[in-house]
Amino acid sequence: MITIGLTTFSDHPALIDGAKRKVRLTEYSAHFPVVELDTPFYAIPKSTVIENWLHQVPKNFQFILKANRVMTMHDQGSSEPVGNEERLVVFNDYKRAIAPLMATHQLKAVLFQFPPYFARSVATIEYLRRISLLMQGYPIAVEFRNSTWYGDEITRDVAGYLKELGITLVAVDEPHTTNRGVPFEPVVTSSKLALLRLHGRNVSGWTDQSSEWRSRRTLYRYSEAELSEFKQTVQTLNDQVDEVCVIFNNNSGGDAADNALQLKEMLGLTFGGLGPLQMNLF
Repeated sequence: MITIGLTTFSDHPALIDGAKRKVRLTEYSAHFPVVELDTPFYAIPKSTVIENWLHQVPKNFQFILKANRVMTMHDQGSSEPVGNEERLVVFNDYKRAIAPLMATHQLKAVLFQFPPYFARSVATIEYLRRISLLMQGYPIAVEFRNSTWYGDEITRDVAGYLKELGITLVAVDEPHTTNRGVPFEPVVTSSKLALLRLHGRNVSGWTDQSSEWRSRRTLYRYSEAELSEFKQTVQTLNDQVDEVCVIFNNNSGGDAADNALQLKEMLGLTFGGLGPLQMNLF
């Protein structure tokens, strides 16, 4: 099975004929069967918020939720790092919050997107095992942003370790230079899910250190030739796993939805059980 979705549901005007307003989740779910949301990274939502999401989507619609920043060790780069006891509390609070998604089988994955300083070491390797124990029974995916996790033999060993833990290694497409970024490595580590996250290839935006970096980092539109490469990768992975999910994050210029729909057409996909298309009257 192949699924395609976007990061966030509200910032894709192409889905509502270019209307200058936020896209509703009900409207988004008429086009795609999955969405990735980053709100839990900043603050764990109340269960009532998640239940409200569920009321707006079909019963087979699924969510990818980012793990909270404390769960991904982002606090270690701040002036107020969290201790182990407090970190455990966050894990437990997070699991309680997402219980509605687990109950309806609408949680595709909890995405642990680690910070660039989360380099490969004995401590971080052990932390991955700790995550697998704390989140036992939950679908987990990890995205590394430090190149020390990659290399010919290193990638093989890391993939083997994640396979042992039952964790999906996210294949990341982003600008990759000598000093920044990680390579695109579509390696299967879970028989259930292969996850591709496509950030675009805007090198200047990716390395931008100015105050405008958020508006430039994912400013990129994939070409038909580039999407054809992804098509081949997806088809290859689809023979190895139960599901291949592709998430487009190249949306600084509003290109993610168009690229996602284009790849859907190239793959000849039809998503069943979507929400009803609504007429855009405003």
